[in-house]
Amino acid sequence: MKNKILIIEDETSIRENLHDVLEMEGFSVLSTDNGAEGVETAQEEMPDLVLCDVMMPGMDGHAVLAALRGHKATARIPFIFLTAKGELEDLRAGMNLGADDYLIKPVKVHDLLAAIRTRLERMQEHRTTVMPDFTSHEPLQSLGLTPREAEVLFWAAQGKTNPEIAMIVSVTRATVKKHLENVYQKLGAENRAMASLRAMEVLSAQSS
Repeated sequence: MKNKILIIEDETSIRENLHDVLEMEGFSVLSTDNGAEGVETAQEEMPDLVLCDVMMPGMDGHAVLAALRGHKATARIPFIFLTAKGELEDLRAGMNLGADDYLIKPVKVHDLLAAIRTRLERMQEHRTTVMPDFTSHEPLQSLGLTPREAEVLFWAAQGKTNPEIAMIVSVTRATVKKHLENVYQKLGAENRAMASLRAMEVLSAQSS
């Protein structure tokens, strides 16, 4: 069965280009030009993944994400933001609301397909095994971490680089590096991989 992808994008040229690319790659594609219709379509069609623009008139991407995360049936659908380079503050807010990833417009086909396939693979794994619950970094504070340290580890465990984490949490790269050093010391972890593994153990316990 084809994976079903919903595109929510108000710019016609971008929406149609994404639609054509994904159809050529063998996906079943749905598309809408506004947030309200996007939420309605997601609830009716239950797509396997949502690609959503951040800045849209009326119901923006943040409101769409909040609406989907607020209902049990759509809460776990992988959600990827489409954002312009100048919308970094909006991006941070969106990631904190529970977006799974983001892509900078104009989106390169390779990056688009890689992000989609990664999220679909993780969703498939989640259906067969207990997977980490990446909806909140707060459970990581149980490891003795400060809220900011927990937040940095939360994103590191999802494979984000230091520059990406710095952008998401609005701090410098040096600050991210310092927080990670504190995390390693508190967890007795030798490196990023070991700290991430400990984080995923905690987050998996939350979802079981």
